[in-house]
Amino acid sequence: MADIKINASQWRLVEVGRVVLFTHGKYTGRLAVIVEIIDHKRALVDGPSTKENASVPRHAISLSNLIITPIVIPKLPRAAGRGPVAKAWEKAGVEEKWAESAWAKRREQREKRRGLSDFERFKVLRLRKQARYEIRKAYAKVRDSAKAS
Repeated sequence: MADIKINASQWRLVEVGRVVLFTHGKYTGRLAVIVEIIDHKRALVDGPSTKENASVPRHAISLSNLIITPIVIPKLPRAAGRGPVAKAWEKAGVEEKWAESAWAKRREQREKRRGLSDFERFKVLRLRKQARYEIRKAYAKVRDSAKAS
């Protein structure tokens, strides 16, 4: 018989051990892990973060209030207690993986920009104009030297 190669889906699946990001509610912007799947619309999540104001108590939540991240805690048993979940969270380095992801960096930059005052936004505008002027000046110098050659 011919060998059949089966490729796993590249979709982010709702699975036990999958790290999720809250989009709505009291814990917006916090990370948690799916501990148990209740039904096709709800899951039991737990967020044992060591950071201040980042932990999420174990509770059931609708999947429509979450975004599934690409981070997975491997071999997390179903309905694991708070202690094993916290150990697996630390072992997998979830917070470090999240902090170095482009997604987290974009969110942080967006939050920083939202917090700027009107004058700070004006200063950013002026700095960007200055940088653009310097780049164009350098480009014009290179272009003119290329034409002269």
